[in-house]
Amino acid sequence: MQCPVDGTQLVMSDRQGVEIDYCPTCRGVWLDRGELDKIIERSVPAAAPQAQPQPMGEDYGRGKKKRRGSFLDDIFDF
Repeated sequence: MQCPVDGTQLVMSDRQGVEIDYCPTCRGVWLDRGELDKIIERSVPAAAPQAQPQPMGEDYGRGKKKRRGSFLDDIFDF
């Protein structure tokens, strides 16, 4: 299959039982129907604890934010 953006041959990769087509040139990712749902389901921990609300005080909003990677970072070795 050819990349719709630049015409390069797409590379197929199997990650956690999901077949992913991606372009090594433009780094575009193409998924078939239902594959995104499978990736999301498998990337979310089974029993994720609920976040506790942060009290609003003098330092509210001044803390350092942690950078959270996307699920694509887990699929591809960026």
